[in-house]
Amino acid sequence: MKKLKIVTLLMCFAMIFSCQTKTGTGALVGAGAGTLVGGIIGKIAGNTAVGAAVGAAVGTGAGALIGKHMDKVKAQAQKDLENAKVEEVTDANGLKAVKVTFDSGILFALNKATLNSTSKTELAKFSNLLKNNSTCSVDIQGYTDNTGNDGINLPLSQNRANAVADYLKSCGVSASQIAKVTGLGSANPVADNSTKAGQAQNRRVEVYLYASQEMINAANNGTLK
Repeated sequence: MKKLKIVTLLMCFAMIFSCQTKTGTGALVGAGAGTLVGGIIGKIAGNTAVGAAVGAAVGTGAGALIGKHMDKVKAQAQKDLENAKVEEVTDANGLKAVKVTFDSGILFALNKATLNSTSKTELAKFSNLLKNNSTCSVDIQGYTDNTGNDGINLPLSQNRANAVADYLKSCGVSASQIAKVTGLGSANPVADNSTKAGQAQNRRVEVYLYASQEMINAANNGTLK
C-alpha cells in the first residue's frame, strides 16, 4: 500500500508538471487532466481545496485566463485591505484562487463573535471588492485558538464566520456569491498555540475567492477579461 501511494504521488507530480505553462499556476489543470488532479494539486501545495470540483476538465488556456484574472483580484485586495493578509492559493480544481485572512484582533474581542466598528469598516471595503468581482465565489472559514473544547470552539468559530458573511450581505454582496460559511474551531492552526501571540493569530477568519462556474464558463469561451 505504501509503495502504491508513492507511485501514485509520482504520477500526480508528472501530470502536474506536464500541464504547467509559462503563464503560471492559474493554468495547472490542462485539458484532459480533470478535476481529480485539481484536488490533488491543492493537497500537495498545502492549500485548503476550497470550492467544489467542476464536472469537466478546465483547459490550459482557460486556466491561464482565470490565473490572470485572479492576479488582478489579488492585487486589488492588497491595495484595498490594509488590515488583512492576502495570499495566492489553489482551489479544488487546481486553479488560482485568493485567500484573505482578517486578524481576529481586528474582527473580534476575545471569546466574542460581534464585529466592532473597525471590522465593519474593513469589511465594507472588502464588500466593494466582492461586488466588483461577482464571478468570484466566496468561502468563509472561522477559527479559534485551542483554549476551551469543541463544544465551545466550534459554535464560536461558526458564529464568527456567520458574522462576516451576514455583514458582507448587508453591504450588498449577493447571498448567492457566498458559497460556504464554515466554523472549524481550533483546526488548522497557523501559529503556536502555546503562546498568547500564537493564540491570537489562530483566532481568525479566512475568506477565499475562487472561480465560480460562471467564471470558468467565460474562460472556456475565451471571454474572461
